[in-house]
Amino acid sequence: MFLITGANGQLGTCLQDILPAEQLVLTDVNELDITDEKAVLNFGNKYPLSAIINCAAYTNVDKAESEPELARKINALGPANLAKLAALKDVPMVHISTDYVFDGTAHTPIPETAPVNPLGVYGKTKREGEESVLQYAKTAVILRTAWLYSPYGKNFVKTMLKLGLEHSELKVVADQFGTPTYGPHLARAIVDILPQIKPGTKEIYHFTDEGTATWYDLAYYTLKCTKSACNVLPIHTADYPTPAQRPAFSVLDKTKFKTIFAKSLPHWTQGVEACLKKLS
Repeated sequence: MFLITGANGQLGTCLQDILPAEQLVLTDVNELDITDEKAVLNFGNKYPLSAIINCAAYTNVDKAESEPELARKINALGPANLAKLAALKDVPMVHISTDYVFDGTAHTPIPETAPVNPLGVYGKTKREGEESVLQYAKTAVILRTAWLYSPYGKNFVKTMLKLGLEHSELKVVADQFGTPTYGPHLARAIVDILPQIKPGTKEIYHFTDEGTATWYDLAYYTLKCTKSACNVLPIHTADYPTPAQRPAFSVLDKTKFKTIFAKSLPHWTQGVEACLKKLS
């Protein structure tokens, strides 16, 4: 059985779409407090687990600046507890991390070997989570992803669709570069690589859709696909100040993932089109 934490979130819901329900142990904050080590170990011992997929995270990048301890509990302590359970059960753990572990000063796609230097609380706590998983799990894959959206929950694409209906004009940041990633593409990747994880290995991989985009590009393409009359205008990061600093360039290099698992990845525009089709 697969234990999925953060099961009510975007990625957790996408995983439920493709994995057999009878093979899943689904938990979110109401079912299991991953920051409570004793609760995690007691819960895990009830089931014959074959893998742990940690989709739980504190993801409010700006709010994390004013709630550092809560972000640290969920993003660092929680993964540590789940990694200890994975080691106890001797099963692989898949942990989802982020492009925010980098500072955005790169100018070319970032490989897994690049030095980390998170700018804010969110990135720092997610990096601590990575370190915890590598420390405590016997077998683990950490997947760093970026700019996740899906037909579920709150995300940038759905927000742009809503605002596009409410406004004749939107101003969107055009000097932050990354790669939008469609939730079902990431979920499929997780399911596909699970049988290929070799016992005793601990690896970090980068996984996003292909291509490079700005938030402006993503908003523009989303509204263009829906034939929205809303006009999207590019602005600078400085014109839209936020509590947390974002990396200016966080395009991840996926060469390692594509080589090891012999997978080709879809372009981010294909993900947007698939999401819009599902939403319609």
